[in-house]
Amino acid sequence: MSDLHETTVASEPAYLGRLVKVYVETVQLPDGTQAVREIVRHPGAVAMVPLLPNGDVVLVRQYRHAAGDLLLEIPAGTLEPGEDPVQAAARELQEEIGYSPGKLERLTSEYTAPGYTTELIHIYLATELVESRLAGDADEFLEVVRLPLAEALRRAERGDLPDGKTLIGLLLAARRMGM
Repeated sequence: MSDLHETTVASEPAYLGRLVKVYVETVQLPDGTQAVREIVRHPGAVAMVPLLPNGDVVLVRQYRHAAGDLLLEIPAGTLEPGEDPVQAAARELQEEIGYSPGKLERLTSEYTAPGYTTELIHIYLATELVESRLAGDADEFLEVVRLPLAEALRRAERGDLPDGKTLIGLLLAARRMGM
């Protein structure tokens, strides 16, 4: 098997924001030539598929400025520096939907767009939910929506849930539940 790795030759910050940092990097390609890569460095995130005992999934509807639209998604949030993803998942569930998980099972981890960002989202199935609310982020406005998991899957199949982490989470949760 040939070596397909790229080696960073130079890295310059282009933008250093609160959440993301953008770098312009010069890399050496496997054939010895050089290319430029624009990399968005992100601290990573968690996303959860919260399932109630009756089979409903708890989703959140929120306006996503970058998409310019209201999206229906599984709850999610950004990792704090050095934060354990399992602890972050429990915190985000309490902040976004007002439940604490009795059980968190890892479904997968996925890179949102590996061509230009380091963002890795850890996706969990959350069950044995107990009401327990933490204050949410001051700049986050969302609506909690409960749907039967089968209905959420139908919406996903129709293209009504255009969010990658939500699609992955719902499909893997359904498989885990034998659907």
